[in-house]
Amino acid sequence: MHKAELLAALAHTRRRTRELITSLSERQLEVPYHPGVNPPLWEMGHAAFFYEVFVFNLLDGDASFDPSMDDLWDSFHIDHRDRWRKDLFPGLEKTLAYFDHVYDKMAKRIELNPLTDRELYLYRYAIFHQNMHIESLVWCRQTVGYEPPPSADFKRPAPGELQASTAQRDVTVLAGNWHIGMPGDSPQYAMEDFAFDAEKPRHLVRLGEFSISRFLVSNREFMAFVEDGGYQKTELWSFGGQKWLRTDVDVALVHGVAAPMIQAPRHPLYWRWNDGQWQERLFDRWQPLNPEAPVTHVSYWEAEAYCRWAGRRLPTEQEWEAAALGNREGERFSKYPWGNTLPDALHADMNASGMAQNPITDYPEGDSPFGCRQMIGTVWEWTSSQFLPYDGFRVDMYPFMSTLQFGGHKVSRGGSCASSSSLIRGTYRQAYLPQRNDVFVGFRTCALK
Repeated sequence: MHKAELLAALAHTRRRTRELITSLSERQLEVPYHPGVNPPLWEMGHAAFFYEVFVFNLLDGDASFDPSMDDLWDSFHIDHRDRWRKDLFPGLEKTLAYFDHVYDKMAKRIELNPLTDRELYLYRYAIFHQNMHIESLVWCRQTVGYEPPPSADFKRPAPGELQASTAQRDVTVLAGNWHIGMPGDSPQYAMEDFAFDAEKPRHLVRLGEFSISRFLVSNREFMAFVEDGGYQKTELWSFGGQKWLRTDVDVALVHGVAAPMIQAPRHPLYWRWNDGQWQERLFDRWQPLNPEAPVTHVSYWEAEAYCRWAGRRLPTEQEWEAAALGNREGERFSKYPWGNTLPDALHADMNASGMAQNPITDYPEGDSPFGCRQMIGTVWEWTSSQFLPYDGFRVDMYPFMSTLQFGGHKVSRGGSCASSSSLIRGTYRQAYLPQRNDVFVGFRTCALK
């Protein structure tokens, strides 16, 4: 990566963040409290603070723009609820001024200093971290019911072919040795193969033969589960799933809310039955459910129960990566299903554009070597794997990027429609608690072994 590319990535990240903030009114910026989101202005200030810590403080020893704010912008020094306190944080004008100051300083530093491996790694680390928060700014809009992000256009790519049945949708991955993950910590990899610590080190795994769906589970398929009473059939739900179904009711009873007013989930988070049809809320609008689009905003527990109902299972994360990338032992390594070129609008639904509204058969240009479609973008895909470190794991310079999630979270893969295409690759591992259904997450299934 050359300076021009790095500066372009920085400028693009700056523009997208500013656009997501300034396209909201000051009243909208004061989002109601929700455990799955942050106030947009806090997201902006936190991202700017990250550049200060991992570039200016670490490389130059520079003091922060406003040292009195350091603990407030730092996610590990401020309680989540306190991020909504208006008495602690500056308003839009001052937060934008801080954000622009940091970005101007970053661009100047890149222009004036030699580009070493260490500096490049830190620059990319901070830029990618900012792109994570771009995704969370997008799902914040969905959570609170705001208008779509300015980048959304909902234009379909060239359609792919339809398949007749679930049985015909499976592809078989033969037994073999597969490369999983990205290279280790040597600086030589910084230029081309940046990865976060949870993706490293690359290693071989032996997998038995398995069959996996070419396509994501669609709304039509999940609708059949819902209409068959899947949410009420306790035999389909694990102990954890049954507890998740009861959570809202149990909390309501503890707080004295009338039980008849609270119901356990009976369908995905943003669905409703209205005027004789299923509808889905997409940002600030209710629309007829698109049966051919992928089901999204479903928890791990819902995906698990659907699989039991369908006589299927979720893939492990190793199976998912093997099916997505096909990195066999002794062959050329690919970061994406189609090779090593960055995703574009033909390969994947990313960059908050299509917003997972296209049919599961679209984006044939993004097929994996086995013919699996939309494994990058569209929706994060649940796997059955716990989020654990690989053997040989070493903590990266930001010690909380992965370590706080090990053990209690499930692995999802592939990125989503809200992810930045510059951030995601086939080795990228996302950790979500199994109850999360507010993010753009769905799944595909495997045949039972």
